[in-house]
Formats: sequence, C-alpha cells, structure tokens
Amino acid sequence: MVALVVASLLNIPFGTIYAFSVFLRPMEQEIGVTRAEMSVVFAGATVALAVGMNLLAPLARRFHGATLITVAGLVGALGVLLVTRADGFWMLFLGYGVLFGLGGGVSFTAVQQCVNQAMPRPSGLANGYVVSTYPIGAMIGAPVFSATLHLWGIVPTLWLLAATLALAGIVGGALYRHAGLTLVSRAAALSPPAPVALADPHFVRLFVVFFFTASAGLMVLGQAAGMLHAYGAGSAMAAAATTLITAVLAASRLAGGWLVDHLQMRVVALGANLCALLGAVLITAWPSPVTALFALSMLAAGYGLMSGSSAGYLPRVWPRDLFATLAARLYVAWCLAAVCLPVLAGWLFDLTGGYRAALMVAAAGNLTGAWFARRIAWVPEPAPIKTG
Repeated sequence: MVALVVASLLNIPFGTIYAFSVFLRPMEQEIGVTRAEMSVVFAGATVALAVGMNLLAPLARRFHGATLITVAGLVGALGVLLVTRADGFWMLFLGYGVLFGLGGGVSFTAVQQCVNQAMPRPSGLANGYVVSTYPIGAMIGAPVFSATLHLWGIVPTLWLLAATLALAGIVGGALYRHAGLTLVSRAAALSPPAPVALADPHFVRLFVVFFFTASAGLMVLGQAAGMLHAYGAGSAMAAAATTLITAVLAASRLAGGWLVDHLQMRVVALGANLCALLGAVLITAWPSPVTALFALSMLAAGYGLMSGSSAGYLPRVWPRDLFATLAARLYVAWCLAAVCLPVLAGWLFDLTGGYRAALMVAAAGNLTGAWFARRIAWVPEPAPIKTG
C-alpha cells in the first residue's frame, strides 16, 4: 500500500504533462514563443520522459531508491522553476522539455518497479492503477491550472507546480525509506537475472501492438478538441469532452490492468485494438458531434486498455527485477507513437481540412495491431513470488 501511495505522490503532479495545452497561450504571451516552438518543447519533454525511463535501471544499481525518487521530484521542480525565469525558447526547452521530462521519466519507472517489488505476486490491477495516475494528474491539473492562471497568472501557477513536485519527491523518498521498499531484490543484487534480448520475439510483438494502439490514442489526446470542432462540436462541448476523454483513459488503464489478471494478454490486446478500430469506423461512417465524442472515447479506451494491461503483463513473463528495463523499452514505443501519427494527423488536416484520412490511418494501424496481438505469448497462471 505504501508503494502505491509513493506512486500516486510522484505520478499525479508529473502527469500534468498531459495538461500541457493549458499553458500554451499564457506561455506564448508571457515568454514570447510561437506555437511551433511550444510544440517542440512538448515533444522534447516526451523524448526526455522516455530517456529518463531508460536511465532508471542503471541508476538503480548505483543509488538508493529513496534518493532517486527524491532527486527526480527535485529535478522536475527545478525544471519548472527555470520556466518561471525563461525569457525565450531555449530556457523554456531546458526547463520543461528536458529537466521536467527527465524527472518524470525516472520517477515513473522507479515507482512502477517499487510497486512490483512490493507485491507478493504480479498484480495487473496495481500496475493499471500506477499508469492511470498520469491521466488522473491531468484531470486534476487542468482545472486547477486554469483557475490559478486566471486568478494569479503564469508565474505563481508554475511556482505551485514546482512546490508540489519538490514536496512529492521529498515525502515520497521519506516514505520509501521508512517502509523499507526496494527497487532491486536481494537475490537479484547477488545474482542479476539474464538480460532480455532486444530481438526477443515475445517482447517485439508486445512493442509493435503497443505502438499501434498508442498512436491512435495519443492522436486523440493531443487533438481531441480540434477533432471535435472539425465534426461540428461547439467550444463548450469540445472542452468538456477533452476532460471526459482523459477520464476514459484513466479508467481504461485501470480496467486493462484488472483484465490481464483474469484474461490472457493476447485477448485484452486484441480487444483493445478492436475497440479503437470500431471507434474509427463509427466516426467515419456517421460523422457528427455526438458520434465523434463516442468514437474518440473508444480510441482513447483502446489505448488505455493496452497501456494498463501491458504494465500488468510484463512481470508475468519476465523477472520482476527486469521490470524497469522492459517497461522503459516498451515506453519507447509510446515515445515513437507520440511523434508519428499525431504529427501525421496534423499534416493531413492541413492538407485535407478534416480528420477522415488520419482516422483511416489509425484504423489501419489498429487492424495491424489486432493481427499482431493474436500471437502475444500465452502465459500460465503465475505462482506467488517469493520476496527478498
């Protein structure tokens, strides 16, 4: 339970990265950057997040987990503080695009590894909850930031975020140390498990399916309001729908983790891709504001189911001491997805004036993901894992 508290403390404030769009206009006005430069900053934060995730495994062999969690929170806070002093693109990029992303990446895989080490046996539900805390952070952060931006302005809002990150890191590290949590088991410290080859066919299939499902979901998360406007929704509906779709993502990540406790991963992955595929078909066949809302929610749900179930599946197939390494590799697919279909969707919109072509590409991707999902490794019911 303490491990889940630590995960919540760190992931919820770092999860506000999904609410980045709230800062677009205030930062453009305050710092004098363009929308294109803001897009580069967000892309940089995404890449830095993936880099930070991959740094966790080597860092965990050299530093105590409590130290890593505390430092991750403080690095994220420092990045946000740099943004308050930014007078142009490069300091903004360094603060948010590099430091904030690195802190979030290290902490994300650290708390996931910590939770898996604390469990007596693999728990998809626990892993589903951990990955759902990022969209939960966006659900909390978006209205809070909107209110504080209106009341106080951009700088006090960023101070609030920085203070939250610093406090989360300090308290999370203290709880980690007090509860005796660990990132590496005693057995693994004495005899590290054999690394998993990059070409492992079981992992490659999971990676490919995750990429296609995440591509469609991230396109929706990044452009939900614009997509709804394109299908005739008003400003109020588009704003409310963006929050609703984020809530669907959080719920489906939790559900995906629970499902992989009861069903085989290939079944959940197949269902996730078919759910997203049906959403793309629905909006293409019957374009309207209401069907767009349902369809985009289905695309987000497919991504959420795949994300939550993947986190729960990893410790069932490979040693839990390798979880951080494998999760970081898997999130490279997330990083690639974030810069592929969402960017292509924007280009296709500029070219065609709508999202029909982008949704057809997403449907093709989900169909491909469903085909690969059929061959994800079938695993037996896991036996309880001995601690220590």
